[in-house]
Amino acid sequence: MANLNPLDITIQQLSQKGKGILAADESGATVGKRFAALGIESTEETRRAWRNLLITTPGINEFIAGVILFDETLHQNALDGTPFPKKLEQLGIVPGIKVDQGLTILPNTPDDQITQGLDKLGERLADYFSKGARFAKWRAVYSISDHTPSQLAIDTNAEVLARYAALCQQNKIVPIVEPEVLLDGEHSIDQCAVVSENVLHAVFHALHHHHVKLEHMILKPSMVISGKSCKQRANIDTVAKMTVTILRRTVPAAVPTINFLSGGQTPEEATAHLNAMHTLNVTLPWNLSYSYARALQDYAMKTWAGKSANIHAAQEAFYRRARLNSLAARGEYNATMEKENLVA
Repeated sequence: MANLNPLDITIQQLSQKGKGILAADESGATVGKRFAALGIESTEETRRAWRNLLITTPGINEFIAGVILFDETLHQNALDGTPFPKKLEQLGIVPGIKVDQGLTILPNTPDDQITQGLDKLGERLADYFSKGARFAKWRAVYSISDHTPSQLAIDTNAEVLARYAALCQQNKIVPIVEPEVLLDGEHSIDQCAVVSENVLHAVFHALHHHHVKLEHMILKPSMVISGKSCKQRANIDTVAKMTVTILRRTVPAAVPTINFLSGGQTPEEATAHLNAMHTLNVTLPWNLSYSYARALQDYAMKTWAGKSANIHAAQEAFYRRARLNSLAARGEYNATMEKENLVA
């Protein structure tokens, strides 16, 4: 790797077949809600203990290539005193960082949202790079209803995602471009397909306009899937076929890896859908993998429940879910494995 630039090295590490990205970048407020539902007090120390549990799970580097951190975690130490970014490096896992600063209503639209955080982003990225971060994440969201997303929202979010991505590459950081079409709503899978196609076309048009190098980016899209409240939800095979169809229409082959978000799916659904994409009789020009948050963490967090006595069992639950998704990223998962003992 001596002749490779930092972006080449990072993207090679993050696009390894059978490995995915753990999204552990939830804000304090989001973690607080999840902790509260389990009776766990949300403090800086309990959040540190939770992230430490995940990162130090024995053998997790077999299935996890990178971890997206929240700003708080990037500046914390693991329980053994090692800074979290350094701890990840020691495990052969790439440290990443969430850099967007949340959502606000897009003016002159019905209910569309725009992501904030471009102000002084270049300075923040340079600082994050100096502290070990080698990739970053920026999330845009699109809700599906009778009047959303508007074309203004699609175009504006695409422009912001592209500006963010260009700034990342300028600062030797690989950007994760995350256009999330929300699962909430009654929309059919066909409606989701139309919105997803329009969103991805706009995103790649903007990336081209801003001279973003596609070889040095990661796409983190939603799957093409029925809304949570849809009366007739599409089955696993249909989700896989429609998702791959839309991606083949919109995503250039130069993109090295597509790492899906789980977006409110159950852990089992997210795993099954990913696996089904790898069993289709079509050519996939990109690596297809995962960048899940709750779909990787949910069972582990419930097992842990904030108690140190449960750490080992929680790590086993996390390891198991990561391994199942690794198998899915190779097309080797089967639903019967959900009942098997896969812990090493």
